[in-house]
Amino acid sequence: MNRIEAVVSDFGGVLTTPLLAAFAGMQETHGIPLPALGRVMAGAQTDDGEVLLYALERGAIPESEFLRILGEGLRAELGHPVDMEGYGAGFFSHLHPNAEMFAYLRGLHERGMRMAILTNNVREWEPLWRPMLPIDELFEVVVDSAFVGMRKPDPEIYQLTLEKLGIPAERTVFIDDMETNVEGARNVGMQGVWFQTTEQTIAELDALLDSAGEAAPSGT
Repeated sequence: MNRIEAVVSDFGGVLTTPLLAAFAGMQETHGIPLPALGRVMAGAQTDDGEVLLYALERGAIPESEFLRILGEGLRAELGHPVDMEGYGAGFFSHLHPNAEMFAYLRGLHERGMRMAILTNNVREWEPLWRPMLPIDELFEVVVDSAFVGMRKPDPEIYQLTLEKLGIPAERTVFIDDMETNVEGARNVGMQGVWFQTTEQTIAELDALLDSAGEAAPSGT
């Protein structure tokens, strides 16, 4: 197996607490039932027929347009208006850093492993997520879907990340809490770990690094 030189990590749901918990928290702050939100999100589209969330994550529409369409859908679903103001801030108030995972990656970095983030995100939310952790201290490359016009699992966004790192795909490992995004990484030649729990992910990464001739950081 090729020696692994870089770890590419998703942000939300890997370096933070689970996204589902944050969406559930929105029931309390915005009174949006999770099942209703899921149904509306799944069916909402732009005028061009693209899934609304995908367009938002590609930066093709602003957050204001996303919230307008989502609010209209929720009003039809629930039978009453829903206040969408402060939606992003409310979501991030329920999302917290995964300190254990970040510390593990920091340990790898201190032993010479290069680090990158590849995230499907929202342009207007960058001031909300980047201060959550000392991102720039650890990650030399940050690829945010909303700023590059493509999103996981499009192969081009993985290739862009690899180009920025200057490392062959087979010498990188990608971590994501969405299995389809991990498959997208594998399809371009990267190794992949599907994040389900912190403990499981660290164990899988340790096994990959050991088999590739890397030593895991002490204390893990």
